[in-house]
Amino acid sequence: MPIDRSSAGDPARTLELLWRDPGHRPAARGPKQGKTVDEVVEAAIELADKTGIEAVTMRRVAEVVGVAPMSLYTYVPGKAELLDLMLDLVYQRMPRAAHAGKPWRERVRTVAEENRALYERHPWVANVSTIRPPLGPGLMAKYDHELQAFDGTPLDEVETDAALTYVLSFVNATSRAAAEQKSSQLDGLLNDEEWWAANEPLLTRVFDADAHPTAARIGSAAGAAHQSSYNAEHAYAFGLDRVIDGLGALIDGRPH
Repeated sequence: MPIDRSSAGDPARTLELLWRDPGHRPAARGPKQGKTVDEVVEAAIELADKTGIEAVTMRRVAEVVGVAPMSLYTYVPGKAELLDLMLDLVYQRMPRAAHAGKPWRERVRTVAEENRALYERHPWVANVSTIRPPLGPGLMAKYDHELQAFDGTPLDEVETDAALTYVLSFVNATSRAAAEQKSSQLDGLLNDEEWWAANEPLLTRVFDADAHPTAARIGSAAGAAHQSSYNAEHAYAFGLDRVIDGLGALIDGRPH
């Protein structure tokens, strides 16, 4: 299945649109445009929030905006550029807590929480590859704010960038897993309790606990604790503590 990626469109046109003036209307010959680029992007985000990024097509967005499909291309060249505009706008709107006076661990935890909240509001964002990020004002504001979580630590510039990437990659992975679990339940599939009830008799018959004693013991304990094979909240809380512990081993071992 194709992966949606940011920065996959025309670089010059994308940057022009990302750094446009608010309320920008395309300069084109013919009748005056009745919509703005902002309205197109808003409609696309709303559509993605409701139905997923795979449902965002130029034709479908045109229907939501209320323009002819071909006229939508006078606002944005294509879906690739539209996707960058969508990402940058949700980045721009992220709440950002002040870092001043807080220890670095608290700042990093807050950054993680802010990104987790973003993925909960817009689940489709977690499924977009941003190896080449959209270089717009929203992304730049987000990046600058999040880097400041490491101010005052002995990390150099390259290490600071890597540390932030480490935190954000963890949040992205756990948010995707949580969204997949929630999606399976909303799609009418068996919930975890029903799935285990349906499979436990077969597993009991074929699984040899004596041959795999560690898996039997730990799997049973984890399943009993979570009432599931996977608990998104526990995975996030446990993992974030370990991420911060790992950064602490790097940061606290150096003179400031």
